[in-house]
Amino acid sequence: MPTYDYRCENDHVFEVFHGMSDETPRFCPECGAAAKRVPGGGAGLLFKGSGFYITDYRSSSYKEGAKSETTPKPPPPKPAGDSGSSSGSGKSD
Repeated sequence: MPTYDYRCENDHVFEVFHGMSDETPRFCPECGAAAKRVPGGGAGLLFKGSGFYITDYRSSSYKEGAKSETTPKPPPPKPAGDSGSSSGSGKSD
């Protein structure tokens, strides 16, 4: 069911959630004056999922350049035998 916007003669604005075939309200709930339906501002725009980005329709060379600028380089791998510091291993003899 859609939400409709109404305005009364005293410039009170209110919204009513009702079906298209339901009777429209004729009076303002705040002051009781006659109310008329006004054009709504439209539906909100909601993006779900991965979204749309400015780079979606760019050339391949532009995308590669943008990727290299924003992707951080991973740290170098540690040697396999190095487990950090040798002191304070937690074992007592």
